Amino acid sequence: MPKLLPAKTVPEFTVPLIDGGKFQLSQRLGDNFTLLLFYRGAHCPICKMQVRELQRKVDDFAKRGVTVVAISMDDKERAQKSADEWEIDELLLGYGLSEELARNLDLYISSGRPGSKEPKTFSEPGMLLIKPDQTLYFASIQSMPFTRPPFDQLLQGIDYALENAYPARGELAKSR
Repeated sequence: MPKLLPAKTVPEFTVPLIDGGKFQLSQRLGDNFTLLLFYRGAHCPICKMQVRELQRKVDDFAKRGVTVVAISMDDKERAQKSADEWEIDELLLGYGLSEELARNLDLYISSGRPGSKEPKTFSEPGMLLIKPDQTLYFASIQSMPFTRPPFDQLLQGIDYALENAYPARGELAKSR
């Protein structure tokens, strides 16, 4: 049952950032949108590609008034490993997302496979686009690590939404 619904408020949260700061949703809302990218963690090669691609697009999002942050359930050590090995130095990189908060954000939760580099528990990928009033505009929540929405398509969608005052869709959904 979804907890997050289009045009409804996204819960407030704060996570630490690799740079020593913190990301508090209500204090970092973009002029037009905030993009929250939830990634599986340091163990995921697909996440590495996606997070690095997002870093390359940070300026494209900024030009559109979009604040971007990538967040995982990794602890500080694993998140720092991602930042270092993936060469993430321009993108806000958050860590320490709690399982409870991940569930409240409708993310799927997985347990690590025995013998793998996966942590004991981690969230599967997700993307939330949030309006400046902290309401949900767009959500892509995945149960598997593959087939992620392309950032170029998202940027085109943001352009269209801004140019046409396009409303959040799916607003008639109801949690059961």
